Amino acid sequence: MTEPMMNRVLSAQHLSKAYDEGAGRVEVLQDVSLHVDKHEMVAIIGASGSGKSTLLHILGLLDAPDSGAVQINGKDALGLSEQARSRLRNHALGFVYQFHHLLPEFTALDNVAMPLIVRRESRKEARAQAQELLAQVGLAARVTHFPGQLSGGERQRVALARALVTHPACVLADEPTGNLDRTTAESMFALLKSINQTMGTAFIIVTHDAVLAALAHRQLYMNKGQLLDA
Repeated sequence: MTEPMMNRVLSAQHLSKAYDEGAGRVEVLQDVSLHVDKHEMVAIIGASGSGKSTLLHILGLLDAPDSGAVQINGKDALGLSEQARSRLRNHALGFVYQFHHLLPEFTALDNVAMPLIVRRESRKEARAQAQELLAQVGLAARVTHFPGQLSGGERQRVALARALVTHPACVLADEPTGNLDRTTAESMFALLKSINQTMGTAFIIVTHDAVLAALAHRQLYMNKGQLLDA
C-alpha cells in the first residue's frame, strides 16, 4: 500500500443517489468521489438541498447509495454485513450535528461517557475518559451540569466531546455551528481546528458558511448533487 493510501481514513468513489419525487426521480448525488486523510480537515460547502447531508449520511454508513463505494480505514464498508458495518461505524467514526442531541436527564459527563458505556466498558473508565475529553473542549468545570444548564455553545462542545470519546479516525460534522451566533460559531470552529491539530482526528464538515469553511485545509463545493473543488 502506498504512503498516501496508508494515511487515508475515508474515501468514496462514484457515489450516486436518487429519490422518487412526484412523477419523476431527483438525482441527489451524481458520481461523487472524495477522500480525507489523517490529520486533515475538509469542508463541504453548498446551499440547502444541494446534497450535502445525503452525502454525509452515506459516508457515515447511515444510508446506502444507489451505486458507488465507501472505504473506511481501507475497508470496503458497503460490502460488510449490517452488524459489521455498524461496528465499523461505531469504532471509526464520530458524529456532530447542528442540534446537539444530548440526553437531557444525564449530566455532561454521562452524555459523553455514553458511547463507551454502550460498548460495555466499565462505567468508571468511561467517566474517566469523558472527564478528560470535557477538559480538552474547555468544560472541566461543567461536567456535573445537565444540558438545560448549559449555553448553546457549551452543549455543542459536549456533543463534540461525545463524538471524540471513542477516538474515531474521522468525525463527520453536519452544520455544527448552524444554531450558534457568529462569535460562538467562530469559537467552535477554532476548537475543531485545535482538536484536529492536537489529537490528529480528521474532520469532514458540512456547512453553508464559506467564511468558516475557509479555515479548513480543503474546501469542496456541492452543487445540484455534484462535488467540485471550491
